[in-house]
Amino acid sequence: MMKQDKDRKQKLIALGADALADALLNFAVHFDEADDLIEQLIATPKENVQRFKKKLSGLKSSRRFIDWRGAAGFARELEMLLQDLKSGVDDPLTGVELVAAFYEADSTIFEMCDDSSGNIGGVFRYDAKKMFVDYAKRCKDKQKIADIILKVNQKDNYGIRDTLINCAGECLPESVIRNMIAGLQKWADKEKDEYNKRHHFRSIESLARQIKDAKLFEKTRIASWGKLPTAALIDIARVYLESGDVETAHSWLKKIPEGETYQAYERDKLLEEVYHKQGDSEKLTELLFQKFRSCHSTGTLQALLDVIGHDKRDEVVADGVKVILKADRLRESDAEFLISVKRIDEAEEYLLKRADQLDGNHYGSLLSLAEAMEAEKRHLVTSLLYRSLLVSILERGYTKAYPYGIRYLKKLDKLATKVADWKEFHHHEAFKAQIIDAHGRKRSFWSKYEGHKS
Repeated sequence: MMKQDKDRKQKLIALGADALADALLNFAVHFDEADDLIEQLIATPKENVQRFKKKLSGLKSSRRFIDWRGAAGFARELEMLLQDLKSGVDDPLTGVELVAAFYEADSTIFEMCDDSSGNIGGVFRYDAKKMFVDYAKRCKDKQKIADIILKVNQKDNYGIRDTLINCAGECLPESVIRNMIAGLQKWADKEKDEYNKRHHFRSIESLARQIKDAKLFEKTRIASWGKLPTAALIDIARVYLESGDVETAHSWLKKIPEGETYQAYERDKLLEEVYHKQGDSEKLTELLFQKFRSCHSTGTLQALLDVIGHDKRDEVVADGVKVILKADRLRESDAEFLISVKRIDEAEEYLLKRADQLDGNHYGSLLSLAEAMEAEKRHLVTSLLYRSLLVSILERGYTKAYPYGIRYLKKLDKLATKVADWKEFHHHEAFKAQIIDAHGRKRSFWSKYEGHKS
């Protein structure tokens, strides 16, 4: 707890119980969540269980619909529902059963709201999952827990019940998980519907991964997918690596066709770990050089130098700069790299030669570049960067961003007095005339610009 919060807590305590009770009751008159919290605090454990069951039942019979704007509030309502359960149930098996009942209400909950924000799904994946695991860890009858997980997960129409399968390893021993796998395999063998069969296979894969049985994961993935695409090869390699079988993991990565770009980042990340564990410094160096050349950043540079030695830094950076300056296409990340390694002259040259490719819609990267070049007093290139940001705002007619655009134009006014040589680029007044000609009718922008104090 922060010092400020501790001080406030002590002051609240000093007010006394009566004053706090009155304040909370007055607050509850205006806010349903506060009223619900009071009911939860003063209820007995048995009453809180009844509150949980009543609320869950109420959801099932409700006809209301919550749009995306109310999703966050509905998520808090569901969190309070789970708090009723936590406050009322100490018996672990009862707790597991009631959290399972919450998961089984998923169709009711998701059909009554727009969860495009992901707030509701988050309650299932984090709050409810944590509560389930906490109860399940304390429950002695582990096979009963496994049966409940399997029962809930038989059908998963909303892609949320598999959360319980995915956390089985946190609360169940391997022997019980293997029993679950055997049961799921029987279901899969009997299942005629292809979608349901794959659902059972995915559950087996998750459990196999949790107990680090890579061979079972491989067997199940092949049974489920047949011909294995790149994504499946990477998944199998990852599970073998997690299980400690480095050589088999490497053999699966070798199956990926040469030149394949799909999921290349994930493949290279696994290969890097494989080479580390194999002690193959030659292959590791080759891979890290390749990653650095395809993505110049302080991260890829650091990873490479950690292997080949930091005494090679100047040589590697010089090689990277040469590659960047030869490229025709502008990559803001390359400009950021040049600045990060203090190659400011080269960064300026790089941006000036590719100024026609600057895209003000890339707000985040262009603004950071503009601020960095301004700090280095590179006034011409700074002006070109701010021009791109300003033009983007005006072309989109994005009125909420007009204050930023006005700020950029005022900055351009000041920078213009510091640019000694405009090279082949328009002088500030010519640029300004162009945007007035193109966007002069955006009166709200220009009136605010004229009235804005420098």
